[in-house]
Amino acid sequence: MGKEEIRKIQFTGKSSYIVSLPKQWIRDMGLKQGDQIRIARQGASTLQIYPPKYQTRAIHAEGAIFEIGPDDDAASIVRKLISLYFLGFKTINVKPKTGRFKPAQRTAIKEAVKRMLMGTEIISDSTSGITIQVLVNLLELSVDGAFKRMIHLAKSMLSDAILAVKELNFDLANEVINTDDEVDRFGFYIIRQLIIAIQNEHMLKEMGFSNSRDCMGYRLVVKNIERTGDHAVHIAKDLIEFKKPIKKEILEKIKEMNDFAVSVLDEACLALFKENYGQAEQAIKKSIDITKYEKKVLNMTKSLKDDEEVFRVRRMVENVKRLSEYASDIAEIVLNMNVEKTLKKDKSIND
Repeated sequence: MGKEEIRKIQFTGKSSYIVSLPKQWIRDMGLKQGDQIRIARQGASTLQIYPPKYQTRAIHAEGAIFEIGPDDDAASIVRKLISLYFLGFKTINVKPKTGRFKPAQRTAIKEAVKRMLMGTEIISDSTSGITIQVLVNLLELSVDGAFKRMIHLAKSMLSDAILAVKELNFDLANEVINTDDEVDRFGFYIIRQLIIAIQNEHMLKEMGFSNSRDCMGYRLVVKNIERTGDHAVHIAKDLIEFKKPIKKEILEKIKEMNDFAVSVLDEACLALFKENYGQAEQAIKKSIDITKYEKKVLNMTKSLKDDEEVFRVRRMVENVKRLSEYASDIAEIVLNMNVEKTLKKDKSIND
């Protein structure tokens, strides 16, 4: 909560009362003389003041300077870039501490911007450094919009991974692996928005969150969706590694198992969007039935004579089973986010 100030009410003209606004707040909001603001009454004794179309500056609008040493490896550089992206910097200036970047360092920066950091562009690239700017408007793509796209991609990855195994389609398997970068891009973008929302009450409301606790819930949900995509990648990599089919009848049962797991994920995510406590509970109960599908598949492996194929089937089953577990985790997060509303409803009934 910001520092509280006490200001006098003044009377002007014949019927107007005025209160001056803090200069620092005006600057933070990017306002100037003549701009309009909205005033909304909140309850019996509180007024809320905010710009009509509030678009926050980045948390650190002045930009960040990130120096890379000659011994910094690509993974370390990418981790630092992602961290600065999360913190809300609009501009990130990457500079070599001495001399110039190594070719591998320059490549790592460019690949991170292209594949991981949504809405970023390199606006300057020279021997003295690289300047990265976040161009995307935070309000153009909502958290819900980005999250729905992320879910769709993760589900498609799972379906395509199983189809690739069925068809021995290595190109499709590689496409699944590459799509994981896109899932991560949406995840990073959502996390960036959530961090900004937590630190800015106006953006919190603009993004549709009632409180900062919901942002924490969404952060955990994003992690579960990222993991869902990771398991699709495991299935695709398995195909590329072994380059062998799996018995058709068994693969059909694995597909049924996957379809069921996806339906649980859909129900959990729908409960999230609808803020539906009851639907989240149903998703948790439903997720337990994944073991029935698992047993059917594992029983079929008893007829297999190839130990390697048995191993691959078991690993596929484990990857698909994890999807149902993540769906259950998401549903539990929805329960935690909405339990207070349920308690209030129960209280009103008892009264």
